[in-house]
Amino acid sequence: MNLHKKILKTQIRYLSFLLLFIMVSMTHVTHSQTLPVIIDTDANNEIDDQHAIAYVLLNKEVFDVKGITVNATYNGGNIDQHFEEAHRVAKLCGAGGKIPVLKGADQNFEKISPKLNTPDHDGNKAVDFIISEANKIQDQKLVLLAIGKLTNVALALKKDPGIMSKIRLVWLGSNYPQPGEYNLENDIGSMNYILNSKVLFEMVTVRYGESTGTDAVKLTKNDARKNIAGRGPRYPEGITGRHGGTFYTFGDYAMDLFEHIDYYGNPPSRSLFDMAAAAIIKNPEWGHSYEEKGLYMEKEVWKKNESNQRVITIWENFDKENILLDFYNTLNKRNQ
Repeated sequence: MNLHKKILKTQIRYLSFLLLFIMVSMTHVTHSQTLPVIIDTDANNEIDDQHAIAYVLLNKEVFDVKGITVNATYNGGNIDQHFEEAHRVAKLCGAGGKIPVLKGADQNFEKISPKLNTPDHDGNKAVDFIISEANKIQDQKLVLLAIGKLTNVALALKKDPGIMSKIRLVWLGSNYPQPGEYNLENDIGSMNYILNSKVLFEMVTVRYGESTGTDAVKLTKNDARKNIAGRGPRYPEGITGRHGGTFYTFGDYAMDLFEHIDYYGNPPSRSLFDMAAAAIIKNPEWGHSYEEKGLYMEKEVWKKNESNQRVITIWENFDKENILLDFYNTLNKRNQ
């Protein structure tokens, strides 16, 4: 009987060690498979782009950032201002000089696309970079995290249609099924072009004032002061912020952005739309997705072409608590 118990205990220990080895091995494989990503952003528009850029850059175990491309939207100034803001955040996150930041489209798709055959067309550096990085991909898709208008992406797809099968496009935009939304309204033509293409397209909804879109992923100034201020790696040279001042951590710069922004709702708060779009790439369980067919927009109204079998993914119902907690943890981890 004692011998039987000893054999049984030995077998249990062996199985326990085997199970632990398998779990560790699986974890290692998952963490080693980083996602190649380009962040396409109107970085100087509000304050959510900066948080999305920081979140992706500081999640190095998940994202392999190939570069940042910028575009200009009507609230953020000209392309130079978006370029400078993206540079500020990259430096504060330890990526300054390590990844390229490239200027993209100032105008919209309709105005630029007839000039795509000219080497110096508006947005050419960003467009050509997207094409080049997509064509380097071998065994997985290049993730384009688009958190502004879709002009750079649409131009790249039109300039080299062969990259469509190599890209996963995740776009923060639209109030679907309702009309409106800032990123969308900046260039509806680029979105319609992409909806008529074959690229893998995921639309992360905004839905102003509703609980089902990324508008719900919001925080107050006190939340930011408690969980973001002072956090992140230290950039010893410091950067000059867009409102002046010198900042050495992303958290302190983010807090300054929170000091210079309007607040809405009760309690007064501000949404981090773009950061939520990045978060569901890291963990799809932090949102709900479903598919739609044949979507397009006409005269700023959503419509469906029943004969068009083109399928896209719609994201909604985001896990605000876990998304924000992971963002805070990401900053804290890089603060150690």
